[in-house]
Amino acid sequence: MVVAVVLVVDRLTKHAVVSGIAVGAVHKFLPGVQLVHVRNSGVAFGFFSGGGALVLVLVLVALCALVAYFLLRPTRPGLWLATGLLVGGALGNLIDRLANGSVTDFIKLPLWPAFNVADMAITFGVLVLLYVLEGGRARDRTDG
Repeated sequence: MVVAVVLVVDRLTKHAVVSGIAVGAVHKFLPGVQLVHVRNSGVAFGFFSGGGALVLVLVLVALCALVAYFLLRPTRPGLWLATGLLVGGALGNLIDRLANGSVTDFIKLPLWPAFNVADMAITFGVLVLLYVLEGGRARDRTDG
C-alpha cells in the first residue's frame, strides 16, 4: 500500500511539473521553497551523473537486497513502512530514468539540490529503516 501511495503521488507531481513548468524555470512557492524543473541524470542530489547503466544496476541491486531482507523478516515492526517508502521512491525515480533517461526534480530549498517526492520517500525510508534496525538493537541490549 505504501509503495502505491508513493508512486501515485510521485507520478502526479512530476506530471504536473513536466506539463506546467519549463525546464530551468524557477517559481516562488513558499518562503524558502521554490518550484523548479530540473533534469537529474545521477542518483541522489546528482551524484554519479551520467552513470547510465551503472546507476540502474546499483539501484536494482539495492532494491533486491532490501526486498530480500524484508522477506526474511516480515514480522519485524516498522520494516514494512521503511521498505514501502524505499521501494516506492526507488521505483518512482526508476520509471523516470527508464522513460526519460533522467529524473524530474522540482522542490528547491536554499543551499540544497532540487529533489522530488520519490527522493523524500527514500530519505524518510532510510530514516525509518535505521530506526527499525537500531531500535531493535537497543531493545535487545535492554532485554539481555
